[in-house]
Amino acid sequence: MRDDPAVVDLVHRAAGGDQAAWDAIVARYAPLVWGICRRHRLSDMDADDVGANVWLRLVERLGTIKEPAALPGWLATTTRNECLQVLRAKRRHVPVENAEFRDEEGPPSDEWLLTQERHIALRAALESLSDRCRHLLTLLFGEPPTPYIAISDSLGMPVGAIGPSRARCLDALRRSPALTSLRDPAPAVGEGRS
Repeated sequence: MRDDPAVVDLVHRAAGGDQAAWDAIVARYAPLVWGICRRHRLSDMDADDVGANVWLRLVERLGTIKEPAALPGWLATTTRNECLQVLRAKRRHVPVENAEFRDEEGPPSDEWLLTQERHIALRAALESLSDRCRHLLTLLFGEPPTPYIAISDSLGMPVGAIGPSRARCLDALRRSPALTSLRDPAPAVGEGRS
């Protein structure tokens, strides 16, 4: 079969663009390709994919085949390699039956992303404040919050000034450009507030 002149003729004609020669090659060797797929116990769908890949590779290399008579061996080797590639890929995939891919214990990923964006924007807004405001808000909103007496000692301000300073610092934080993108858009003109 290796020295079959008909095979050599078909390969040369198919490489030259003869559609009838190509059809003859496919008709002649499709059972070989299918047989190898069956020996590897591939599903019909996987065997179709392997066959398509084998014929595509042959089309790509048809003009460069040095020994046209060796075509059956080339087809067998290429088919085996494609089958093994499909089997390796299947081993990497773990079948999941009707399972959701979202972690049921944690928040949905988009919710987590939004939370992270808010944290980043808040950190940037805090960085834009004066050192005194940043230090005051860090002490007030830390875990656990620092008592007013300790804040008074740390910042050297009277206890009675902590509340008004806090209000001014929070107002500056709200106006920070880093936080403007997180605010809800203002209601359109003519819309009432509920």
